[in-house]
Amino acid sequence: MADPAQASSDRPGTTPAPARTPAWRYAVGMLGTSIPINMIKGSMILYYVDILGLDVRAYGVVMVVYAVIDAIDNPVLGHLSDRTRSRFGRRRPWLIVGAPMLAACMIAFFSAPASLDGLGLVLWFAVFAILCEAFDSMLNANYGALLPELYPRERDRAVANALRQGFQLVALVISLAVTPLLTTKVFGTEDSTQGFQITAIVYGAIAVVVIVFMALGARENPRYATRERPPLLRSVWSIVRTPLFWTVGLTGACYGIAMALVLTGLQLYVRYSLGLDVGNTFILQGVVILVAAAGLVAWTKVVARRGALWTWRLAFAVLAVSFAALFLANDLLTALAAGVLVGAGWSGMLATNDLIVARVLDADAARNREHREGLFLSAFGFFGRLNGVVTGLALTSLGVFFGYNSGADPGADPGFAFRVYLCVYPFVLVTIGAIAARLITVPHETPPEAADPVEDPR
Repeated sequence: MADPAQASSDRPGTTPAPARTPAWRYAVGMLGTSIPINMIKGSMILYYVDILGLDVRAYGVVMVVYAVIDAIDNPVLGHLSDRTRSRFGRRRPWLIVGAPMLAACMIAFFSAPASLDGLGLVLWFAVFAILCEAFDSMLNANYGALLPELYPRERDRAVANALRQGFQLVALVISLAVTPLLTTKVFGTEDSTQGFQITAIVYGAIAVVVIVFMALGARENPRYATRERPPLLRSVWSIVRTPLFWTVGLTGACYGIAMALVLTGLQLYVRYSLGLDVGNTFILQGVVILVAAAGLVAWTKVVARRGALWTWRLAFAVLAVSFAALFLANDLLTALAAGVLVGAGWSGMLATNDLIVARVLDADAARNREHREGLFLSAFGFFGRLNGVVTGLALTSLGVFFGYNSGADPGADPGFAFRVYLCVYPFVLVTIGAIAARLITVPHETPPEAADPVEDPR
């Protein structure tokens, strides 16, 4: 009997299917893509606003500007990736080039000269914040596009996604929980900036090695690159006319913005709201991340039994309740108890949100017979860019409503200000997302390539 894979490769006009990329080899890339951007987002307010004295109003303006720029360059980067044709594939060249560029910009971001203040500090912050976000978008659009391409079958995709989310949690332990210890205890002090620069150099080196290792091992399917290359504007117009793009994108943005608020404000929540040293962030973040990691196994089993959509809705509800509990915490012990709930809800979102997005990509590929995952994910990145706008406005609101303008001008009650920033705002957003998720139906359409034979790696 003829081998199916051989028969497929013998058909005129076809290309042999590539050997399967081991799920762990793809998933480990999440470690490299997550460490730099999470250090940037998790420490930028502490570094620039609280230590260097950047005014929160300037911070808010920069976040709005960079969100607008990023909303423009994201679709362009994704479209260029989809149109790339090289013997190295469509995605790998962008990953290998983007990794060292992001690392270099991150190091510069945390190396602001001590002599800078006023407009000079604002410009330094703006330039490198925008560059870091642009190269992070380049990496994540290409890395994310590989998930549905390398694993067209949903069962394989769910395993790869669970593994990569596990690596993301490891990255969060490193970039969020360990970072305060490295920057304030090991390489620097509570009120200095030297520790941030050294930590950025270490993290940048780790990220480059991991991303390049992953990219070199990713076996892209050449069939995905044989389609016609449509022009940018026509493709964008087709995407924005897709109802699921808006409903899933906006609902997911409620979750993404809420977690961005937590990421950017947790260290100052610990400092002001709980009245503890910033180093204690390690304990709180560690508990949240450990619970989230352990919960991935349980949530993946729920997905297998009840489906991604049902589980997605449940995870939204759990996450909303967790922020209410976090608002009531008044010391490290009660914050840790609330953190268990946060970790459980967050874990459910990690296990399901990308699967919902992947269904939208499958539906687009089945409907249009074109694989434009890079552009589609970059278009979804538009909703991610709302993170910067909303976090900037949220931080600015602390100055308007509570008098917190910077570390040098914290107002009368910075503790309550950051309780609102970290708990109330996320609760409102996630509650809106939970309601919207109940109203959304995302059908599962298997892409044609799911039926292709896949060679076993030798």
